[in-house]
Amino acid sequence: MSRKAIPQEVEQRVRVTAANRCGYCLSPQWLLPWELEIEHIRPLARGGTNDESNLWLSCRSCNSFKAIQTHAYDPVTTRNVRLFNPRRQKWKRHFAWSSDGTEIIGLSACGRATLIALKLNNIFAVTARREWGSAGWHPPE
Repeated sequence: MSRKAIPQEVEQRVRVTAANRCGYCLSPQWLLPWELEIEHIRPLARGGTNDESNLWLSCRSCNSFKAIQTHAYDPVTTRNVRLFNPRRQKWKRHFAWSSDGTEIIGLSACGRATLIALKLNNIFAVTARREWGSAGWHPPE
């Protein structure tokens, strides 16, 4: 499928709706050295579209690890489950912050599978969160 440009007004609405933060790790735009990317919840390669209902914001790390995945393995239920959908699901129902705010904890099958698939606790993310926390900027409310 050829990739068509997303209209600027649609991109702007997505950014506002997503509160200018990654839908997966909740990193806010103002803390990142690169622009948050418009992400296809259902990837184009898997039949997704550029429809606004299929778009959200993602940091480069989460978007890169997600790639074309739509499902991932949950080690607790031993099932392959859908990844977290930041447009339709509530983050706090599927994830929580560790007591020091540096790591994300998966609370549900969907949360655990997404945590692993997107490597939400990779060393670079945890290190950045530790620094952001020491400055009083993290975890997000």
